[in-house]
Amino acid sequence: MPHTDLRSHRLRAGRRSMAGQIYMITTVTHEREPHFAGFTHARCVVRALIASERSATTHAFVVLPDHLHWLMQLREGYELSQVVRFVKSHSARSIRGSQHGMGKVWQGGFHDRAIRREESLTDLASYILHNPVRAGLVESPGCFSHWDCSYL
Repeated sequence: MPHTDLRSHRLRAGRRSMAGQIYMITTVTHEREPHFAGFTHARCVVRALIASERSATTHAFVVLPDHLHWLMQLREGYELSQVVRFVKSHSARSIRGSQHGMGKVWQGGFHDRAIRREESLTDLASYILHNPVRAGLVESPGCFSHWDCSYL
């Protein structure tokens, strides 16, 4: 098994999909290329998140140049991997449609963390929204273009 397949397999180990569960998802671009540094490609990811509302409720997200952080709640009848795969494939098709000849957009797999009931969703959302500040892209979260949050 190649190294990337092994790493992807370890990411899936112990993953459970539970309707109503809130998850923090992180997924990165292929080879950490900054595909979303430009407005148009970042908005393709945002549109994919909006299109996923049938399968997941989005509580907060931020699209950084080379990755996505997403706080979401899984809806009844959907698997976590299925929902993340939808967002990644929907956004990749849109990006490739706008830029012919582009190869892979996303790295395989994703990291997920099931949120416990006692954790503060406001604190988690704030953590997500402050990622562009920690990355040195902006001085405050409100100055960044590609985010949304239902808690702040």
